Amino acid sequence: MLTKEQKEKYMNAAFEQAKIAQKQGEVPIGAIVVDNEGNIIGRGYNRRELDEDSTQHAEMIAIRQACQNLNSWRLVDCSLFVTLEPCPMCAGAIINSRIKEVYYGAFDQKAGAAGTVVNLFTVDKFNHHPQVFGGLYKDQSVEMLRSFFREIRQKQKLEKQAKKELNQE
Repeated sequence: MLTKEQKEKYMNAAFEQAKIAQKQGEVPIGAIVVDNEGNIIGRGYNRRELDEDSTQHAEMIAIRQACQNLNSWRLVDCSLFVTLEPCPMCAGAIINSRIKEVYYGAFDQKAGAAGTVVNLFTVDKFNHHPQVFGGLYKDQSVEMLRSFFREIRQKQKLEKQAKKELNQE
């Protein structure tokens, strides 16, 4: 089991990835994979808009990088830290890569597959069940997402007003 300090360190690393996404106009979600020695072996942030690819979630990118760094698809003794509860696609990748532990921040009311909408990690038929710890630095995760979407809505409102003013001239 990880210490409070280790969890904080790794979640902060995931938040750093989320900030990179936000600076690029992506939904601010970040993820990292940590090996059993405490090394960060995979990093990822959302890139769906940048890459025009629906599979470019933070978790998927971090898992892919970790697999490449270990030269194995099995991440048996690894932990994943992510700022938002994994969706079904990412939960499937977590299960298939045999990740030992998942730590996530905000609960995802629309697509959470670690217990909020559905819990794929507890399906008996699957051959792997990671330990899952939700709500880690939840408030920070939620605020990051809220402020991002607030800015998007404000920008859309201003664009709509500008368009309306142009049409009135």
